[in-house]
Amino acid sequence: VQADGTDGNCVTFVLHDEDHTLGNSLRYMVMKNPDVEFCGYCITHPSESKINFRIQTRGALPAVEPFRKGLNDLMGVCQHVLNTFEVRLFLKSAGT
Repeated sequence: VQADGTDGNCVTFVLHDEDHTLGNSLRYMVMKNPDVEFCGYCITHPSESKINFRIQTRGALPAVEPFRKGLNDLMGVCQHVLNTFEVRLFLKSAGT
């Protein structure tokens, strides 16, 4: 991850080896934060596997904070989905 921006509350993060799967999910999680004024991403080119992910916050909140929280929240959601799937799979294989 690279971060470009002179102002701490408006930063573009460059995520390498990523695509719409992470970009759109992360954008959704970051936009749930009321301190985020703008969040968006773009794929630089279809043949490149990198995205530019931009966050602009209100006030003095550094953009890296909602970025970090969004990643952690997204990991929590993914872990919940995985755990639920594994439990259902175990119950089905146990004949319940």
